[in-house]
Amino acid sequence: MFFPEGQIRVFVYGRPVSMRLSYDGLYALARHTMRQDPLSGNLFAFINRRANQIKVLYFDRSGWCVWAKRLEQGRLLSDWGTVSTREMDWTGLKLLLEGIEPKRVRRRYKNTALIPQNMSTNAGA
Repeated sequence: MFFPEGQIRVFVYGRPVSMRLSYDGLYALARHTMRQDPLSGNLFAFINRRANQIKVLYFDRSGWCVWAKRLEQGRLLSDWGTVSTREMDWTGLKLLLEGIEPKRVRRRYKNTALIPQNMSTNAGA
C-alpha cells in the first residue's frame, strides 16, 4: 500500500511488546493503552524487548494489515529508557525501519527575512 507522505500519522508504542501478538492484540494496545482509534488509517508501530523486530498495524478500507520486520543484526533502538509512546512522521518511521534511530526532530529552514537588506543593495558598490 502506498501512502501520501504528508497525511500519514505514525504512533510508536513506548514499551516492549511480545511479537506473538497479532491483529487483535495489537489493536487492543493501540485502542486501550495508546488511546488512539486504530480504524482511522494511522500506523501503529510496536517493537520487541530486544529491539530487533518491529510490527506495524494499520487499517485500510478492506481490513487489517500488519507489517513485520526482523533485523538480522543490530537493533532498532539503542536504549528503551529513552523511548516513550509518541507520534512521529512517515520519514521517522522509514528511518526506524532502516535501523536508523532518529534522536531528535528538528526542522531546518532558511528564513530569508533575517538577511540584512543592505547586503543585497551594497553588493555592487
